Amino acid sequence: MESLKNASILITGGTGSFGKSFVRYALDNLNPTRLVVFSRDELKQFEMRQQFPESKYPNLRFFIGDVRDKERLYRAVDGVDVLVHAAALKQVPACEYNPLEAIKTNVIGAANIVDAAIDRNVKKVLALSTDKAANPVNLYGATKLCSDKLFVAANTYSGFHGTRFSVVRYGNVVGSRGSVIPYFLAQKSTGTLTITDPRMTRFLITLDQGVKFVIDSMIRMRGGEIFVPKIPSVKVTDLARVVAPDCEQKVIGIRPGEKLHEVMVSEDDARNSLEYDDHYVIQPSHPFWDSDRFKQDRGGKPCEDGFSYCSDSNPDWLSDDQIGGLIDMVNTGPMTTDVKPKADEPSFFSGA
Repeated sequence: MESLKNASILITGGTGSFGKSFVRYALDNLNPTRLVVFSRDELKQFEMRQQFPESKYPNLRFFIGDVRDKERLYRAVDGVDVLVHAAALKQVPACEYNPLEAIKTNVIGAANIVDAAIDRNVKKVLALSTDKAANPVNLYGATKLCSDKLFVAANTYSGFHGTRFSVVRYGNVVGSRGSVIPYFLAQKSTGTLTITDPRMTRFLITLDQGVKFVIDSMIRMRGGEIFVPKIPSVKVTDLARVVAPDCEQKVIGIRPGEKLHEVMVSEDDARNSLEYDDHYVIQPSHPFWDSDRFKQDRGGKPCEDGFSYCSDSNPDWLSDDQIGGLIDMVNTGPMTTDVKPKADEPSFFSGA
């Protein structure tokens, strides 16, 4: 933690669900000399400023800009030590129907981040990815896989600048915009919840868990890793049943680009992966990883042949009580990680 304190930090997509939680954590715990929120929407920045008034947070800055605009990005990252990249087009159906827009933001935007960070001597860059980037079947996942590759490969040509790039990959964020619990809660009054497929499973993580894992990964990173937390799975039908036990579940069929189950460490990735108590690290296969600058004892246990980390074969599943706790978090506003599982249940918070 000490290595991040008093740093100049910039977060792209800083007015989003993750961004606001990250900003709150950083201001409360890291005492940054400057914290820059970089995003496109002036209204969201105005509203966020009401939550973080300048009189109380003089080190917080708001920068209007788009990761597609390289010149603006260069200006924004000048003097920045640490960059967290959370900006993305992430709604699967929207990306399917607007593919070039997804590519411009998620791929070209990532390339712009890499160039700006290297040329402005940023020390660390951590990019947020998604479970959909592993074995992608939709355009969103494919663009994020491409983005991940760009950030990992960037370590090979940062040269004397010494900028380090790593990636965090995790599952669906509870309560974020467009996520399933708010969607079901909104449908509850109709008496019917729409289920795309009753077999569907998903990884779930809270915003607090996501922020904490990103901070931990920023401390651990040496450059080139993809960090994957151990988090629980849930069946979508169980989620719907706990949200609205008296509602009918209507099966409407899988949407364009949707998977039955999500993967965070594929069988092919597992050959280069290490397992720790609360996370996995997918190591890069690039030759730079064996150089003296990176070759250190990392600990961890190599994953076995044929291993994969998938939402349907995950040993950690949410109980009804734990699902109920998540629903309460969404209903009551700011989410915290104070839901405690029973002693005989797998821990929902093992990944944070």
